[in-house]
Amino acid sequence: MPRTALRQPVSMSGELTSRIMFAGRSSSLSAQVVAWVRDSLFAKKLKPGDFLGTEKDLAARFSASRIVARDALRTLEALGIVEIRMGKGGGARIAQGNPRLFAEALAVQLDLTGVSAGEIMDAQRAIETLGAELAAENATAADIAKLRRLLRDAKEAIGDLDAFTRLSRDFHLAVAEASHNRVLVVQLISLEHVSWPRRNVTATPKLAVHIWDIHTKLADLIEMRDAAGARALMDEHVKMIRARRVAERDHDHDQAHSCC
Repeated sequence: MPRTALRQPVSMSGELTSRIMFAGRSSSLSAQVVAWVRDSLFAKKLKPGDFLGTEKDLAARFSASRIVARDALRTLEALGIVEIRMGKGGGARIAQGNPRLFAEALAVQLDLTGVSAGEIMDAQRAIETLGAELAAENATAADIAKLRRLLRDAKEAIGDLDAFTRLSRDFHLAVAEASHNRVLVVQLISLEHVSWPRRNVTATPKLAVHIWDIHTKLADLIEMRDAAGARALMDEHVKMIRARRVAERDHDHDQAHSCC
């Protein structure tokens, strides 16, 4: 029997990561300026709101031309590291963090990489099960109220499967938000861009009712602070979703390669 070829593991060194982040500019002075700012952030020498300086200031600090400083600032702005104000009293300041801005960009890169539906859903399962567990531990009254509101809206939308699909996605995100772990939330947003269909063509009213029942039980477990129960139920739920997503992707692939 022929041996199945295994996908090679992805390995990244810090040096490779740096080259990827700065797209072939690693030898340029502007890339060195960007790397200095990035490393200063990681070393906690810079923090959100700190004034980095003007284009002229950066050029003087690094004994570089203003063209180099301008290029570095544009790169830092594109990466979301700095905010730039023009005019008198302007300049660059370290930005306030907003990782959600890059959730879609990460999703695009995952899609371009050609990750499979199974890979995406395995990662989503890990994130969502931990999110449900932490939600049961950390959810506030406002979080519970949001889950209940989404459940009411979803029940009313069972006859509109597109709307129900959107509300189901919102419910899963609300559970992650109730974990109060921002890393999990951003990762889930990225994965949902890839995995969650805008229109669920295989959904039925019977399936919608089943999903609504599961979501209701999950909200109950979170409200009761049953972390183990919430984790176990979410695990089974995402495994069910995984099976459907993989089957849908396989069906779409077969259709795309059908000659007639």
